[in-house]
Amino acid sequence: MREAVIVEAVRTAVGRRNGGLSGIHAADLSAVVLGALVERAGVDPEVVDDVIWGCVSQVGDQSSNIGRYAVLAAGWPESIPGTTVNRACGSSQQALDFAAHAVMSGEQDVVVAGGVEVMSRVPLGSARATGMPYGPQVLARYQDFAFNQGLSAEKIAQKWGFSRARLDAFSALSHERAAAAQDAGVFDAQIVPVAAEGTTVAVDEGIRRGTSVGSLSSLKPAFADDGVIHAGNASQISDGAAALLVTTPERARELGLTPIVRYRAGVVTGSDPVLMLTGPIPATEKVLGKAGIALSEVGVFEVNEAFAPVPLAWLAETGADPALLNPLGGAIALGHPLGASGAVLMTRMIHHMRDQGIRHGLQTMCEGGGTANATLVELITP
Repeated sequence: MREAVIVEAVRTAVGRRNGGLSGIHAADLSAVVLGALVERAGVDPEVVDDVIWGCVSQVGDQSSNIGRYAVLAAGWPESIPGTTVNRACGSSQQALDFAAHAVMSGEQDVVVAGGVEVMSRVPLGSARATGMPYGPQVLARYQDFAFNQGLSAEKIAQKWGFSRARLDAFSALSHERAAAAQDAGVFDAQIVPVAAEGTTVAVDEGIRRGTSVGSLSSLKPAFADDGVIHAGNASQISDGAAALLVTTPERARELGLTPIVRYRAGVVTGSDPVLMLTGPIPATEKVLGKAGIALSEVGVFEVNEAFAPVPLAWLAETGADPALLNPLGGAIALGHPLGASGAVLMTRMIHHMRDQGIRHGLQTMCEGGGTANATLVELITP
């Protein structure tokens, strides 16, 4: 089987709700990263066989196959197709897996993977406005559980014994790390500036400098009166897009491209849909086994910070080094534009791997309904 490599990865800054990116249609925001991807790689978009695009709330602005309209908005040839994937928060991570599989199988040679979500314009939960997706049999199977991720996060905190102070300390650290990375210019090379309403959005907007356990203490629990989950230890509602260029080493050489990382393995797994957000734990074990890599060989872990208990439970169960977990901050500080987040995290991780000379990186994402993706990549050195 052929190898798959990522040769370029770009993202927009992540905009906060009703922030700098909120006035931009999802297709147009997608077009920004698609254009920058081929421009930075130095290739003609005509070489692209397909565009696989993640998006969660596929209604309104994001309906009717946003992946295809992203291609058209970018001004690419009409002959280039596009499709849209929904695996909840892991949508664009799944898009990367599908792109890698297409390339590895030999069916396609150059595939773009990525995603978008403009949550300011298409609010979280919009797709449920006209109906209930679960159906009576699912509800009966799980004792009419509401399938509310916030309640699931509360259950995880209770099961692993995480106090509010512990969750808030983790959240403050996310902001601290993200602020330090932003100040050091770590994100600059990966971010595509976006022109928006007379200004340019080029830095992540969600970072709250000086966040501490004390400053978070005044926030009220969001899902249970006596709960520990609140707006400050949960991911932010955000806007953003990201794109990755996937091909084979041979095709990369033909096109004059320099691969960044090799795709070593990708998996998806299901887990308890009531706890819902614990899937990254078995997914991590599964992807390491598939790749034949020990946990100790991985130099950076990106575990999406949907809620603070998620990476903390993952950390407790895997025994990974806390210093290697989300070293540049995560979604609590940097935001979580749902369908784009998988590609955003991968972009952030592989740039970090290249900057720091880290050989192996592992990304994993919890998802609504109790599924999770995990992907392992290996740095390619000259």
